[in-house]
Amino acid sequence: MSLLRISNLSLSIAQIPILHEVSLEIAPGEIVAITGESGSGKSMTALATIGLQPEGAKVEGRIELDGTDLLTLTEPQMCSVRGARIGMVFQEPMTALNPVQTIGAQVAETILQHEAVSRTEALDRARAVLNRVGLPAARFPLSRYPHQLSGGQRQRVVIAMAIALRPHLLIADEPTTALDVTTQARILDLLKDLTRDFGMGLMMITHDLAVVAGMADRIAVMQNGRIVEAGPTAQLFSAMRHPYTRALFEASTHEVDLPPAPPPEPLLVVRNVVRTYRQPRTRLFGARPEVHAVDDVSFTLHHGERLGLVGESGCGKSTLTRAILGLEPVQSGTITVDGAPVWTGLRPNFEVRRKMQVVFQDPYSSFNPRHRVERLVAEPFNLLPDPPRGAAREARVAEALVAVGLKASDASRYIHEFSGGQRQRIAIARALINDPTMIVFDEAVSALDVSVRAQCLDLIADLCRRRPLSYLFISHDLSVVRSITDRVMVMQAGAIVEQGPTQQVFSNPQHPYTQALLAAAPKLPDMKKASHGT
Repeated sequence: MSLLRISNLSLSIAQIPILHEVSLEIAPGEIVAITGESGSGKSMTALATIGLQPEGAKVEGRIELDGTDLLTLTEPQMCSVRGARIGMVFQEPMTALNPVQTIGAQVAETILQHEAVSRTEALDRARAVLNRVGLPAARFPLSRYPHQLSGGQRQRVVIAMAIALRPHLLIADEPTTALDVTTQARILDLLKDLTRDFGMGLMMITHDLAVVAGMADRIAVMQNGRIVEAGPTAQLFSAMRHPYTRALFEASTHEVDLPPAPPPEPLLVVRNVVRTYRQPRTRLFGARPEVHAVDDVSFTLHHGERLGLVGESGCGKSTLTRAILGLEPVQSGTITVDGAPVWTGLRPNFEVRRKMQVVFQDPYSSFNPRHRVERLVAEPFNLLPDPPRGAAREARVAEALVAVGLKASDASRYIHEFSGGQRQRIAIARALINDPTMIVFDEAVSALDVSVRAQCLDLIADLCRRRPLSYLFISHDLSVVRSITDRVMVMQAGAIVEQGPTQQVFSNPQHPYTQALLAAAPKLPDMKKASHGT
């Protein structure tokens, strides 16, 4: 018997079709993954299921939960369904949580909204649910706030809110996209355990086939609002009858063709860098403990070299990056670019800063949405003592846009008019416009779906062939780092625990932490097996 049955679901907004006769079933205790590129209709299917489709959307078909057609319910009736019978885990936990409420209050709120219990009882039940998702009372009291937790811990709080009333159906929309590989593995294991223990149905929304390859019972592949292929996971991977499914698989395993690195010539030299933060006192007159975010780190990035940096959240990657970019000082050690220090006395060296650029994880949040692309791409000109103006400025912007595969006419558009992959291309154009000596890619492709990610990686490799490009590539996605770097460093608890040629480190890791990272990374089935029967 099906727990959820979606029959011929069609949805349009302002007469524009979004979903086309989508049909899907989920049984109790079953995990069904919906996968596809951004814009394929995955999230809209989930939102329609929970009754959160955009206002004014026209919906046709049936969405039956335990035999009840949810599309016939009023909004007050759907409010009683959400949280009690259907739970939702969103992609970004920080936006799903209230920053001014404690985690205990937020989990208890779900219980108080649906059941006539006292606040004390609701908090007791919230404590039990938080324990169940791996946040024990000794380390995570109910009085904690979201900003005091890591990304993986915040996602566990969101999961606790979603399962507080043991719903029949749990929807998880890209729940692990921004998480490192070990945290991702723990969250996926938690979702599997909860599905088994509670007998829930789980609808897993993801763009990454590798994430669900070993987790889902069945997979549905969506393209342009339609399910183009569906079936049991092993069967789908062994057949892959639809060309789009094969394209997704190939994009997930995509490897770029990097040109050979030139002979070593030091560019960025980091020597014995230490960065500590003082924590609040644990006793009234006690000393303030110190946390070593970066602990005696040393390495060299050569001209024309592509260097990777991997590690779990909180290992010190971001702190080290800020120090390299001259955004915050270090307690001891030196950082130089072409022999010049990043810091001179108490101030950053702006001559050195001009030689470095950064591409951030979320391009949309790194741009001012009120400015046109021309102004956004030209922002690094502000670092120059004599920036180009007039026609020369326009020509430089056009050249940068064309270099990343966009059109010169795109300079007159606004950032919201572009897709996620196009926005990241604009971010790369901004980073290139001053011909920097070095670029820092900070999780630059982790938020992109697999096909767009492959395109951006190919773009970076093509730029390496056309110009002397040196970069530090920071990512939690080990498959990406393996493809786009010459050497890799592994960071744990503020220290570099292993470094060497990328293929050597990935093929024969020496440090137990590196071995644990590689073991936790999601893996697709063998390509030869996946190709069998096509």
